Amino acid sequence: MQIYVIKPGDNLWRISNLYNISPERLIEANRIPNPNNLVVGQTIVIPIQGMYHFVQPGESLFSISSMYGISPQELARINGIADPNLIRPGLRLYIPQVERPDIYTAAYIDLALSKERAQEIVSEVGPFLTYLNVFSYPIRRDGTLQPVDDQAALQAAKNNRVLPIMVVTNFEEGTFKTEIATAIFTDEALQDKLLNEILSVMQEKGYAGVDFDLEYLGRENRERYVAFLQKAVDKFRPLGYEVSVALAPKLSEDQQGVLYEGHDYRAIGEVVDYVNIMTYEWGWSGGPPMPVAPINEVSRVMDFAVSQIPSDKIMMGIPLYGYDWRLPYERGGQWARALSPQRAVALAAQVGAAILFDEKSQSPYFHYYDSSGNRHEVWFEDARSVQAKFDLVKEYGLRGLYYWVLGNEFPQNWLLLNDNFNIIKEERPLQ
Repeated sequence: MQIYVIKPGDNLWRISNLYNISPERLIEANRIPNPNNLVVGQTIVIPIQGMYHFVQPGESLFSISSMYGISPQELARINGIADPNLIRPGLRLYIPQVERPDIYTAAYIDLALSKERAQEIVSEVGPFLTYLNVFSYPIRRDGTLQPVDDQAALQAAKNNRVLPIMVVTNFEEGTFKTEIATAIFTDEALQDKLLNEILSVMQEKGYAGVDFDLEYLGRENRERYVAFLQKAVDKFRPLGYEVSVALAPKLSEDQQGVLYEGHDYRAIGEVVDYVNIMTYEWGWSGGPPMPVAPINEVSRVMDFAVSQIPSDKIMMGIPLYGYDWRLPYERGGQWARALSPQRAVALAAQVGAAILFDEKSQSPYFHYYDSSGNRHEVWFEDARSVQAKFDLVKEYGLRGLYYWVLGNEFPQNWLLLNDNFNIIKEERPLQ
């Protein structure tokens, strides 16, 4: 597919003529929230097989063919060009779709969503997912799990051939607790109690595996966590269950901070089936305005990750949201408001803001003033930013990618995901 960026004076009729597709199809595919008020800098995905290239001054058939990995002869044949030396600027060339790699995909779903909304979302995006990570089963201090109502999400996953994954956390009262993990890791009896209950839930409810999202462990739990994971793998793998782990986005083995020090990339990668690396939240609701997942920072994390963990065990995280900060930013002040990519575009249209694009981070953003005269800064994801992340998955040859978190509308993502990759769908009978 092709990504088109709105320019001054553009409208859907002009764009549809340019690409030989109806305005209605563009609106439907992208679910354009502002079809009669397009925003400069807004992206539209052109839902066609392959893409078009408009010849620029100085380009040749050879340079264009090199750009897309196709021979000049094949490009000339497809486009009916008799003399390759006579192509002119403005000529529209059709570029066929390239081969798509096979990958695994996953998305986390928060059980705070209503049953109806959970079913609606999973039914909509299920065709694009291998796994549905159900967030979450919190660990209690006595080694048991807090029960949750996950039946709606599980039924929707089953209906769409998506493998449900049980997410276990050290989450309590709105935050991750180091002391809960420490209590489990230092008591064999509590470990046995916890693992037995996880197994019981997986067997009863039809989960395909467990994802340990244990965060803020601290240096003291670094080796303990690996030993616990080995115990879990030894118990679950023979029964056909996969064990995965959510990892903080590290840049080095000795990175400081309670979030990072408890995650030993190399040791954990050797034990578990795969890892989910949380490559997002550089820009977060309590911090200063910046991209949520800047590609330059994500690349640095991936550079380190593949030096420690086999690439075919790595799932790279992608956010399905952005943030709206009120300026000036004050540490400890008002937190930024989360919003979906769709809502961000609708907001830009509403306030008359042009969408800008930061090339270094490959992220869109804009500014506006609210009705009280306060200036705002919004960073979010669009077709360009998510395509840059897909390209990174291909570049590093990763196992796949996952999303945090379902419930934020981003139709362009699913269009491009399906265009870039073949999604692996597994039927895995459990013993």
